[in-house]
Amino acid sequence: MKKMLFAALLLGLSTAAQGHEVWIERDGDGPARIYLGEPAEAMPAGGDPEFAKLKAPKLLKAPNARLERKTGYLEAAVPAGDVRAWDDTVFAPWGEPGKQESVVYYARAGRTEPRAALPFEFVPATAGADRFRLVRDGKPVAGNEVTLIAPDKSTQKLVTDAKGEVTAPAGAKGRYLLTAALKDEGAYTTPAGPVAVLHRITTISYLAN
Repeated sequence: MKKMLFAALLLGLSTAAQGHEVWIERDGDGPARIYLGEPAEAMPAGGDPEFAKLKAPKLLKAPNARLERKTGYLEAAVPAGDVRAWDDTVFAPWGEPGKQESVVYYARAGRTEPRAALPFEFVPATAGADRFRLVRDGKPVAGNEVTLIAPDKSTQKLVTDAKGEVTAPAGAKGRYLLTAALKDEGAYTTPAGPVAVLHRITTISYLAN
């Protein structure tokens, strides 16, 4: 099995949450497919063992869209254009009382809109660009590790520059995925209660033709 993504950043994650991400895939203007799993790994037969925990991701453009559970993903009809969703209820908080941790996932599919709409997001420099800016609350995140997952599931480590930007090397045709993580320490409120550490994980997938 390939090594887990973000080994250094995700040491604090629970055993279940380690290596798991939420990401969206979309073909053209078809329905969005929302996954929970390990995108650099082949999907297990029947879907990821933790997939049942992905219940109600919030879709930005279609908050009332019906989510249909398929094998390994949730499917939803959404408007044309880039698709964004987030979920802070996938895994219950873990850790000692007073020091509990939690995770919030942000996901995007498509690179036609050079703007951010999520608190933590990859934004293409221009529509269809291979260069992306990683932004947190509208501000660039410099010096942050990014993992690029190619269509063949191979991975490459990148680091955002002073402008928070990375270039995803153009290669084979197919679906690419970028993912990054942040770890915030302080006092945070989640649907399951207060936590002292909040992990934020963001992904973007896109097709290269």
